[in-house]
Amino acid sequence: MDAMDTTATLLQPEAQAQPSFWASVREALRGSHQDFTAGTLNRAIFLLAIPMVLEMVLESLFAVVDVFWVARLGSDAVATVGLTESMASLIFAIAMGLSLSTTAMVARRIGEKEPEAAAVAAVQAILLGLGTSLAIGLPCLFLAPRLLALMGASPAIVATGSSYARIYLGGMGVIMLLFLNNAIFRGAGDAAIAMRLLWVSNIINLILDPCLIFGVGPFPRLGVTGAALATFTGRGIGVLVQFYRLLKGTERIKVLVRQIRLDLEVMGRLLRVSLGGIMQFVIAHASWIGLVRIISLFGAAALAGYTVAIRIVIFAILPSWGLSNAAATLVGQNLGAGHPERAEKSVWRTGLYNMIFLGSIGVAFLLWTVPIIHLFTHDPAVVAVATNCLRILSYGNMAYAFGMVMLQAFNGAGDTRTPTVVFLFGYWLLEIPVAYLLAVPAGLHSKGAFLSILIAESVIAATSAVLFRRGKWKEQRI
Repeated sequence: MDAMDTTATLLQPEAQAQPSFWASVREALRGSHQDFTAGTLNRAIFLLAIPMVLEMVLESLFAVVDVFWVARLGSDAVATVGLTESMASLIFAIAMGLSLSTTAMVARRIGEKEPEAAAVAAVQAILLGLGTSLAIGLPCLFLAPRLLALMGASPAIVATGSSYARIYLGGMGVIMLLFLNNAIFRGAGDAAIAMRLLWVSNIINLILDPCLIFGVGPFPRLGVTGAALATFTGRGIGVLVQFYRLLKGTERIKVLVRQIRLDLEVMGRLLRVSLGGIMQFVIAHASWIGLVRIISLFGAAALAGYTVAIRIVIFAILPSWGLSNAAATLVGQNLGAGHPERAEKSVWRTGLYNMIFLGSIGVAFLLWTVPIIHLFTHDPAVVAVATNCLRILSYGNMAYAFGMVMLQAFNGAGDTRTPTVVFLFGYWLLEIPVAYLLAVPAGLHSKGAFLSILIAESVIAATSAVLFRRGKWKEQRI
């Protein structure tokens, strides 16, 4: 397409006749056949965002329901979940980093109209995920109790949570592959398939959670260990279905048996982009471990309160992350198609929509903080901490919304270095030092740590917008 055609595409009226709202919703849920590098931008954002947001809605629902059931077992069980997930955040960082590079590379190849090259990139991502899962999961399976103790867990928490940590950390491979496979579908533009597969996985998880925790019907009563087993089972089934769908193929991508082999050239490019993505999430999630370590100085109630509040925040942020994923796919595909201006416009517009969405959620959290907390716990000490945390973090919702779209745009372009630098500055040079200073010397205790999150995330959002506006991401080659 030449420059005049590109300009005509970009300047075509956004208000031209389009299918009705509900017809578009049905199309988004079934799986749209639209080329996301052409046509009206609002429609492209809508068709991608609807399934991506719904995909994350159930993921966020899982995060909340999981702690809802575990909270019935007491603060030690909730603290076990909080400590284990803070350690698992490092593994999540690797999974997310690989997912970002996978989405970027698959989207770029799809934008270039090279579906076979996209399938080859997908296979290399899966092989990389399998190898990484084994290297991390096996040691965690045996060292889980020691890892809990290193995180500041009391002997009671270690006794309660060792089996939970073994299953959750040792079985992180299924979560990594779930992320990676859905990243392939999202990069290809098959957002509806990614949504349906994650829904299957999480619905199984949600059904098994109370059954295995409390011993409903024929199931054994496993306590907090049951929550980990439910997660492993539900997501493991989801991964198997994903593999089947990739081999069966979609309109945009299909993995052929002859493509299931190591391709050193593509693997090398994937690794190069992945390292930046992995580092940015290692930096971000390792800072979470540091933050949890500071909060643990103030006891199990502080840890439990933070865990409850952060799960509620995740409930809101994950759907917002779905909108950010839509921006990443649009950036990757439009750069591949040679439409950098359309890619940039999609990011600014998606950022605005995300701010409106998450800002509205923040207002709701501020208005009904205590009733929301009471859905999970009535322990006075835990409620007090959780209330402080939720209120403080809600003030930053609009900043979080804008920042995550900006950073996902860099990742969608394959520029994983810029978010890495931003995260290093925002989390390790700002958030952790401020958290310690406010919590300990300033005497604000856990409230000081919560304030540091608000400060750091606001600075990260502002910095990301400035860097995105410079436009160097448009020159990225992957």
